[in-house]
Amino acid sequence: MPHLNAARRHLVHFTVNGRMVRAEVENRMLLSDLLRHEIGLTGTHVGCEHGVCGACTVQIDGKPARACLTLAQQIRGSNIRTVEALATDPAVLSPLQAAFRRHHGLQCGFCTPGILMSLDALLRERPDAGRKEIREHLAGHLCRCTGYATIIEAALDAAEEQRKEETPNA
Repeated sequence: MPHLNAARRHLVHFTVNGRMVRAEVENRMLLSDLLRHEIGLTGTHVGCEHGVCGACTVQIDGKPARACLTLAQQIRGSNIRTVEALATDPAVLSPLQAAFRRHHGLQCGFCTPGILMSLDALLRERPDAGRKEIREHLAGHLCRCTGYATIIEAALDAAEEQRKEETPNA
């Protein structure tokens, strides 16, 4: 008879950053561990491991989600995007990343990947998001360095750039 605490492994198929992935995961393996330790996508940071700080935020089927609270077996058939997917060319920053650089929206950078993934999802859904909406959207992210003002300015700048790209003759 198998031991009750024996780790069961599950086969999961999903897409990460446009690439099909097949992985065997244990019952309690977290998405953050799968991404970082099994797939090698270390841009997803793990801070509090309780879903409070937001550093581990990725997108699951286009929506921000905490990778430290998501079991790897829950992502079966899902489309996962990590911070590595923001720039299609590693040598060129995405518009949101470039705005963060221009506005000094990061200091130590630990929280930045999660914030970028949340803001990317927001700005894709609501390119006209204003200061209040951006601030509310960032409520689930803890940044100890910036005070958030530069992050909000970067997001507003990126939203403006996105609107210009969508209406080039305006």
